[in-house]
Amino acid sequence: MITPDAPRPVRMGEELDLTLLNAYLHEHAPEVGEVLEVGQFPGGFSNLTYSLKTADQEYVLRRPPVGATIKGGHDMGREFRVLSLLQGHYAHMPNPVAYCETDGILGASFYVMERIAGLILRAPMAPTLNLPPRLMRQLSEALIDNLVTIHALDIVETGLIQLGKPEGYVQRQVEGWTKRYRNARTDAIPAMDIVGNWLAQNYPAEQPPAFLHNDYKFDNVLFAPDESTGEPMPAIRGVLDWEMATVGDPLMDLGATLAYWSEATDTPAYRTFNLTWLPGNLTRQEVADRYAQRSGRDLSNIVFYYVFGLYKNAVIAQQIYARWKQGYSQDERFGKILPMVVELANKAAGAIESGQLT
Repeated sequence: MITPDAPRPVRMGEELDLTLLNAYLHEHAPEVGEVLEVGQFPGGFSNLTYSLKTADQEYVLRRPPVGATIKGGHDMGREFRVLSLLQGHYAHMPNPVAYCETDGILGASFYVMERIAGLILRAPMAPTLNLPPRLMRQLSEALIDNLVTIHALDIVETGLIQLGKPEGYVQRQVEGWTKRYRNARTDAIPAMDIVGNWLAQNYPAEQPPAFLHNDYKFDNVLFAPDESTGEPMPAIRGVLDWEMATVGDPLMDLGATLAYWSEATDTPAYRTFNLTWLPGNLTRQEVADRYAQRSGRDLSNIVFYYVFGLYKNAVIAQQIYARWKQGYSQDERFGKILPMVVELANKAAGAIESGQLT
């Protein structure tokens, strides 16, 4: 049986001032009522996420890590804005409640949203999950169908067009991540150079722009539980972590999902990305086929987007390793991450050579 994520006691140094928080909510979101209990969700590597319990409801508060510079992935205002724009247009999202821009209440900006109850399928669950293959297939199909729904949102009618500049999105992404790799490079990895050069020389004609989640995978989706068995049902209740959402070529979003989508024939290290390698799940090619069928979009250049997704993941891993090598992190796990950079680069180079989602 899978259980919903449960909050734990707040970590030392990351406590919230409940008196100031309640005073702020009383003025700006009185419908919340008095927060009686605060917990903290342990997952995630970026923003801090808390549970706020009132007498009859539960909310979630998100804020940047203590001491973080408020830009990019720690922009609470942007995340709140995304949820506000989606409200009334997309059903599977937490309703935003309040946003505090100043750091005078909790030491940083934060926002509060309603909590959605549901089950998250996380990669570490894979060895003990034991879901029937038929159900696993239905869950992966529901995941991809919902991505099609997200990409079908009208970015003009919803106002989501305000989130970015879709023109030239693919080229900006390739150039940006290539530059990040150059800045974080520590070791010679020939496949990284090969893949980076290939991407720059093979830009596809961009698709009509759409709204992108940009981190869409099982880890960020809540499924409704079967009350009798505790197993997830192929019905999505909510999508989480909208902090990287923007507008651009929707196949960049699909490519990112494919890059995380491990299969049974992948290496053990690559399978740690997701539990999509379990029996019954769609293969990467079946994911692409289902998306094409449901969306009507042309996926003749899907290998480009998949290769970019792998390259981007490799650069992220390289950045983590570079920070460790330069002494900015003492976490020993980060010192062992370079082989993953090599594996992702080789996987991308192999996809280029084969022309398939290998």
